[in-house]
Amino acid sequence: MGRGMRGFLEEMTNKEKPQVSWPLIKRILSYLKPYVFQFIMVFAAIIAAAIFGLLPSVITGKIVDEALIKQDFELLIKLVLMAFATMCISNFIGILETYINAYISQKIIYDMKNEMYRHLQYMPHSFFTTEKQGDIITRMESDVNGVSGVISGTLTSVASNVATIVTTVVALFTMNWLLALVGIVVLPLLVVPSRNVGMTRFRLLLANQEKKDELNQHINETLSVSGSLLVKLFSREEAEYKKFEKLNDDVTKITLKEQRSGQWFRAIMGILTQLGPMFIYLAGGYILMKVPGSGLTVGTITATIALINRLYNPVTSLLNIGISFTRSIALFNRIFDYLDRTNPLTDAEVPLRPILKDRDITFRDVWFSYDGENPVLKDINVTIPGGKMYAVVGPSGSGKSTLVNLIPRLYDVDKGEVTIDHINVKQIELKYLREKIGVVTQEAYLSNSTIRENLLYAKPSATQEELEEACRIANIHDFIISQPEGYDSQVGNRGLKLSGGEKQRISLARTILKDPDILILDEATSALDSISENVIQEAVDKVLKGRTSIVIAHRLSTILEADSIIVIDDGRIVQTGSHEELMAEGGLYRELYETQFRKVLEEQGPGKD
Repeated sequence: MGRGMRGFLEEMTNKEKPQVSWPLIKRILSYLKPYVFQFIMVFAAIIAAAIFGLLPSVITGKIVDEALIKQDFELLIKLVLMAFATMCISNFIGILETYINAYISQKIIYDMKNEMYRHLQYMPHSFFTTEKQGDIITRMESDVNGVSGVISGTLTSVASNVATIVTTVVALFTMNWLLALVGIVVLPLLVVPSRNVGMTRFRLLLANQEKKDELNQHINETLSVSGSLLVKLFSREEAEYKKFEKLNDDVTKITLKEQRSGQWFRAIMGILTQLGPMFIYLAGGYILMKVPGSGLTVGTITATIALINRLYNPVTSLLNIGISFTRSIALFNRIFDYLDRTNPLTDAEVPLRPILKDRDITFRDVWFSYDGENPVLKDINVTIPGGKMYAVVGPSGSGKSTLVNLIPRLYDVDKGEVTIDHINVKQIELKYLREKIGVVTQEAYLSNSTIRENLLYAKPSATQEELEEACRIANIHDFIISQPEGYDSQVGNRGLKLSGGEKQRISLARTILKDPDILILDEATSALDSISENVIQEAVDKVLKGRTSIVIAHRLSTILEADSIIVIDDGRIVQTGSHEELMAEGGLYRELYETQFRKVLEEQGPGKD
């Protein structure tokens, strides 16, 4: 293992021991609440199994003393059949217990994944822009799967082992208290080797999960459609493989170290559990040979040894449960870390549902930063009148997209307010607000399904006529019906089977189907060729009419048709006005026109813009 991995493990070793508190235990146990009846059945089965499990050992003593030594073959048959019957009953009860436990465990997985997925769905957009996707997937899948069995399995295992220990100890002392003491004298020694194993495995598990997060993130980034394309375009296949190999090697080494950490523990436990029967043979043999009239029989010694062996396994299991539970705390902490993340974008106590159509949108003294320290927008003051179309222009990174993202509350302002018809957007019901706002982004996202399913995402109840009308407006209907399967054509992963222009028009049709009161176009045509751009621009022109619209634009025709132009630079509004007014004024807009818009106009030729 290299220096880097050793350093990583040393860092993990120095981490604080996991805290097990009563509130944490209560929270874990809360997942069992819906399955109380099933657990009562499990506990009843455990008690029955513990009682029936005693009988074969007790019957073994009678077989030796009353059947074998007295040579009573008929009694031998009866006792053997009794022992067989009790073993069958005990094992049948064990199967029933296993079935119920499996049901509880899988239902807990189901409940926890539902809770996690629902919670993550309502997390703010900022959560997904900062968290690694590989980490999110790991916590949703392997972490939840890892702890579900602990919740149900640990409790039932504890109950089963305690029941076995109690009934066995009672039976041992009932038969011969002296041999019972000799047999259980080894038990305290079993506790010693387990002292540090739990903490060691906890540290290694935590390190393992963090490395798995990195591995999943790497897989997600390099094997996605966009990621794999990037790798190929820059010929980074071998470099990415070496990085994967290194991460995979780190995970393998930590996993092996975690698995090996318990091997010595199990070996020592195995040796210690063999000492008890040896001591009983010595003590029992001494009493039989040296203490006449003791009443001790060979059958009693045999039964005692059988019961002692039955006692050590649950004791060892209880110690292992402590280790497993300590390890599982790391997973619970990771899951609860996500579940405890609060969503700052919540509804007001009495959310409003005002009319938003043709209403003014106002930014008043707005400041915003992504990290709370470095402002991206600074002292923004502007009003977009209802029913008007405003264009937003500015250098790359000036804050254009951030500005429009504040309207549907993908983020909330740090200072100031964004209002629609003089109502702060924070006072408007969030679901209602977003239903009334349509956004078409530069990168059109389509799910790996049919064109129809992608369109219906905006309006699941839409009729075929509504779908076709939206697609006609978006200039994509003729293309769709030309496909062999029409609206039921598959688009591929992230719309891979379609061109950029086709994807963008389907995305636009989806937004048209939503029929929003406010429309935001975030450079929706900037990444397209001129032919696709012209087709989409025609569709956009139809959609913009009569709606309050904000367009982040790089195309001169869109800018010229705007009722007003907002010019942003370094997070501030530096100019507003019509094209003619801003050209006469000079400044940044004229500079953008000279360096960007005019160049595009000349490349397209006369009459094309």
